[in-house]
Amino acid sequence: MTIHKHFDEELNLLKEKLLSMASLAETMIYKAVKSLAERDESLFEVVNQNEKKVNYLQIEIDELCLKLLALKQPMATDLRFITSAMKINSELERIGDLAVNIIQRAEVLIKQPQLKPLIDIPRMAELTQKMVKDSLDAFIKRDVNLARSILTRDDQVDGLKDQIFRELLTFMLSDQSTIPRALELILVSRHLERIGDHATNIAEDVIYLVQGKDIRHHIEEERDN
Repeated sequence: MTIHKHFDEELNLLKEKLLSMASLAETMIYKAVKSLAERDESLFEVVNQNEKKVNYLQIEIDELCLKLLALKQPMATDLRFITSAMKINSELERIGDLAVNIIQRAEVLIKQPQLKPLIDIPRMAELTQKMVKDSLDAFIKRDVNLARSILTRDDQVDGLKDQIFRELLTFMLSDQSTIPRALELILVSRHLERIGDHATNIAEDVIYLVQGKDIRHHIEEERDN
């Protein structure tokens, strides 16, 4: 086997591991919010077990990236790909942590009477799951247009978070007994917003990977173009 072919195979392995990690993260978001919406304690352990898998994959991916950097001395394009993969690896691990944070909020909330039917929080979860999936697809396919669409969708997630806050604030102002439950739900929306932020970070890494352009501090300017 030639050195070049072996390098390509290891890059493909890196892609596969990142896709597996993203799939786990998507599942964790879905099941964490489902546990809250359906008041289903059985999903807590599923999410916690998935977090262990995500953490294990994070270590494997970091080790593979370091091996590729140290032993293969990749040229510019592959170097950008590997360094982007390391950053994306970290973003996915944080997304997993945030799904666990949602589970922790659900553990508190399902022991109490439901404050209100959940509509916007499941919608936020659906949006952020798709953002995570699409950000990894954009990375693998080097699809800048898909990456840019994620930046726009992040605005939708932020808008839903603000809408949830306003609605829950109304509950808290009208009945102080609702404050603890409302604050827990506000935290859930905040965790989902942060997941959207991490997916956006991945999308920005894709744009950097493909175009060599760092847009992290010029997002509004980029969106206007």
